[in-house]
Amino acid sequence: MKRGIRQRLLFATTAACFLSVVWENAYAQQASETLEPYQMIRSLQYVQDTVVMGDHSAGEMQRFMLTALDKRLRNINPKVFEDPRNVDAALIYAMSGGNPATLEFLVARDVGGNFDTRVGDVLRKYLAGRGLMVAKTLTAMVPEYQNQRIGPYLALVAGNVMVARDANEALRFYTAARLAAPGTIIEEAALRRSVAIAVEKDMPEQGIRYARQYARRFIHSPYASQFADLFVDLIVKHYGVITQDDVDGALEVMSDDRAQAIYLRIARQAAIDGKTELAREASLRAKERGGDAPTPGGSVAKLYGGVANLSAGEVGKAAETIDAVPEDQLSAQDRALKAAAQRVAEEVMRPPSNVSLEQVSADTVANQISAEKTSALPGHDAAGSNAAGNAAASASASSLESEVKSFIDKGRSSLSAVDDLLKKDK
Repeated sequence: MKRGIRQRLLFATTAACFLSVVWENAYAQQASETLEPYQMIRSLQYVQDTVVMGDHSAGEMQRFMLTALDKRLRNINPKVFEDPRNVDAALIYAMSGGNPATLEFLVARDVGGNFDTRVGDVLRKYLAGRGLMVAKTLTAMVPEYQNQRIGPYLALVAGNVMVARDANEALRFYTAARLAAPGTIIEEAALRRSVAIAVEKDMPEQGIRYARQYARRFIHSPYASQFADLFVDLIVKHYGVITQDDVDGALEVMSDDRAQAIYLRIARQAAIDGKTELAREASLRAKERGGDAPTPGGSVAKLYGGVANLSAGEVGKAAETIDAVPEDQLSAQDRALKAAAQRVAEEVMRPPSNVSLEQVSADTVANQISAEKTSALPGHDAAGSNAAGNAAASASASSLESEVKSFIDKGRSSLSAVDDLLKKDK
């Protein structure tokens, strides 16, 4: 029975691949002879929108269509650009990952004046990495073209250009792009880049709002891993202003495995950064989203929870939790993190030596009220023997507490350093 199912699946896969090749060859033949650019750009837009909605298998078709469209634009009769739809198609192609040199080629051949020279000049400079040179012209152009086919693309480009100059203005253009092209690759890019601005410019309220929208609409996009990086940075950096309810609300629409992975990343970074409460909460949520089954994700959550307790000074409890995590369920990075955390816990719990038990023998202690210094030697009339003993004990306890805190902070720095080294080795 299982063998029959495998055979049918193999046959279906082979047939699909064969039909895809046949379709591509037929499409290429037709595109090179009959299809106009505006017809081809519609197909490209459909494929790109399909990709960001989660159909990653369409990625190869997207690359194929960009190549076919490039070839068609370079070999087509220039008279087709008397139709404004074909002019827009060429501009959209350039703004959709197409070859910038092709736009240069088309504008240079435009003896009929079909291309708006302002748009052509702006896009050529933008695609050459000199967008700020034409920022003023570009931003003035967006309202003019807002109701036309290239409007959403120009708004997205304007947002990209203005990021370096005015973050709020960039967000305004991204909003315009999203509203003009909902459910498309334009909205996906605009939302993702809006989250990036919110992280970089310390805008937690806007950031969590954009993140919630992205998670609901584009979590299956191939670019969602970039979003996840930004989301983790946003939460760890601004936890407090951003609440646990905000985090849960953004991730509630995700599948359990995706949500668990992001919770674990939050827990890991929070534990290393000493954000104890966040690390604990994220670890707990990761366990909950992982279900009751003993999964590797659950083991990782326990590790991060233990590191969080270590950062909080709960060394004994942390050591037990960390030691109990099976290493065969950890990645190389997390095994290194576990080893570093165990070392910190061992040093903190090491029995004190005779030196650490010695009384403070300083001749003077500070009077905390008057800021004067008085002698605290035993039997001295100014302080009395009892006062001297209390002062010495207090100073000793304060010194030991300071040493422990310093060691934990040093251990946290070690964890962060280990993490940085492992990231460089990726």
